Amino acid sequence: MAQTAVTVLGIVAIVVSGMAALALPAQAAAPTVVSLTFDDANASQMAAAQILDNYGLDGTFFVPSGNVNNPGFLTVANLQGLAANGHEIGGHTVSHSDLTTLPSDEVTRQACNDRVNLTNWGFRVTSFAYPFGADNPSVQATVKNCGYNSARSLGDIQSRFGCSGCALAENVPPANPFRTAALDQVDSPWTLADFQNSVTRAESAGGWVQFTFHHISSTPGPLNVSPGLFTQFVSWLTTRPATTTVRTVDQVIGGTVKPAVSGPAVPPPPTSGNLVRNPSLETLVSGAPQCWQAAGYGTNSRTFTTVSPGRTGSVAERLVVSGYSEGDAKLLPSLDLGGCSPAATPGHTYELGAWYKSTANTQFTLYLRTGLGYWAYWTSSPWFGPASTFQKASWTTPALPAGASGISFGLNLFSNGTLTTDDYEMIDTASSPPPPPPPPAGSNLVQNASLETAGPGSTPQCWQTAGFGTNTASFSTVSSARTGTKAERLVVSNYSSGDAKLLQSLDAGSCAPSAVAGRTYSLRAWYTSTTVTQFAVYYRNSAGTWVYWTSSPWFAAAGSYTQAAFTTPALPAGATAISFGLNLFRNGTLVTDDYAMYDTIGAPSL
Repeated sequence: MAQTAVTVLGIVAIVVSGMAALALPAQAAAPTVVSLTFDDANASQMAAAQILDNYGLDGTFFVPSGNVNNPGFLTVANLQGLAANGHEIGGHTVSHSDLTTLPSDEVTRQACNDRVNLTNWGFRVTSFAYPFGADNPSVQATVKNCGYNSARSLGDIQSRFGCSGCALAENVPPANPFRTAALDQVDSPWTLADFQNSVTRAESAGGWVQFTFHHISSTPGPLNVSPGLFTQFVSWLTTRPATTTVRTVDQVIGGTVKPAVSGPAVPPPPTSGNLVRNPSLETLVSGAPQCWQAAGYGTNSRTFTTVSPGRTGSVAERLVVSGYSEGDAKLLPSLDLGGCSPAATPGHTYELGAWYKSTANTQFTLYLRTGLGYWAYWTSSPWFGPASTFQKASWTTPALPAGASGISFGLNLFSNGTLTTDDYEMIDTASSPPPPPPPPAGSNLVQNASLETAGPGSTPQCWQTAGFGTNTASFSTVSSARTGTKAERLVVSNYSSGDAKLLQSLDAGSCAPSAVAGRTYSLRAWYTSTTVTQFAVYYRNSAGTWVYWTSSPWFAAAGSYTQAAFTTPALPAGATAISFGLNLFRNGTLVTDDYAMYDTIGAPSL
């Protein structure tokens, strides 16, 4: 049974030591309703519920059902306890997707299936909140057809944090119940005065004020509000005039509970070829690529824009990160139920690719979908170096864990910089043609060994830039070759840690030199360098993952072309390929050409 909405007498008599005084709070000009809402089912919201219970107030908890029963989120038992104490449980999509970026069937799955899941757990579900406050008329109609009675937006009510000139409160009843106006989401800069002013300004004319919280926690965070501050606000609300009440969204909107309606089934995924939908970003919705979403975490400022032309077609995506302190930013296939995100099979490995230009290091960051639609971080690739023109980043994933049903991935920035991406791909290695057998003994196993065939940007075909640590690496193709017309120059400056190098592409088999476990290999390259260098060597293991293996002794600085040579240890069991390159691990300039890798059985003399 819902707890009673709070009302407070307009005049309170206070008697202290035999003397009487009158406290005269301001009277509201018209009835004012306050709703305290909580998004995303974060576990810290149990602290908010306890505070509300202590003061006899009810809140509305908007729940992405895919998050429930996962680490850091509420459980079904938590939600049942909230409902038993009078709090409202509302919908928030299954996997917290921006509905305006999704195809219509996926919008229906997200909104309707969330309500079905919550209803199956025994909840009365009539209210909805748009993730990120993102909606349009088509999305509103879909939410209505799912059986909800209302849907909340964000940032439509005037406050210190935005929407200058907007209304001070939503009407009751709202003109459009499927786009009810609300304040900007509450985040860490909010003060008690901000909360109080949002209410008292609404009281001047009456109406409905919705607050949106995410975390009630003493731990610092961009969306965190301390339990102490939340308690002060809730306590203050209980002192408001009789015309100000605190109610759930359902209590404000009213209406009957409609039948739950399931969304359409996810269509069967492709079994071969590129599994990424809208891979070249050409299909746009409201100026953003359909089936993609901006993502990131930590302390940094990130801006996403579409730019033209792309590497192919007319669209690419530009990400600019500034004010970096921690975290990352990236563009990802939508974290959804399968209408956009690539389907995947447990135990399979996947070859990922994307073309990029970047002023800083980048890497693939990967997420996987489990359960009803819960997305969690999975793994990251090695780094790919800066590039002034488009080059391809390629990497093969480990085997997909049991219970996973989808993958989302993207190139990220984890420092200040600008990254432009286009032409993404994800291919199941089980459907890829097997790599050709290694050539006979005595053959050079390196493809494009003299770097003569141009690839994307400054990188030769079948080669990629790589590195790690804190340094600035610049790669360029130069004509001062040992043979032919092309060599590769690497310049490292601002060195603090790590290294930089040119490697054979860390791929699933089309470029990286094939190798046989138990064999040893002679690695060779010609170089000039202002400082010492060495071979850094990687191998591809049985799961298709590239791992660091070993390094050679150092080779001295050289003013004219000198051959570096190193014989590897026996290749570990399960390894299927090798990638290697001369690196710089301090400031300097290195020029390389004419690489070779031979099985030591039958290798030509140096």
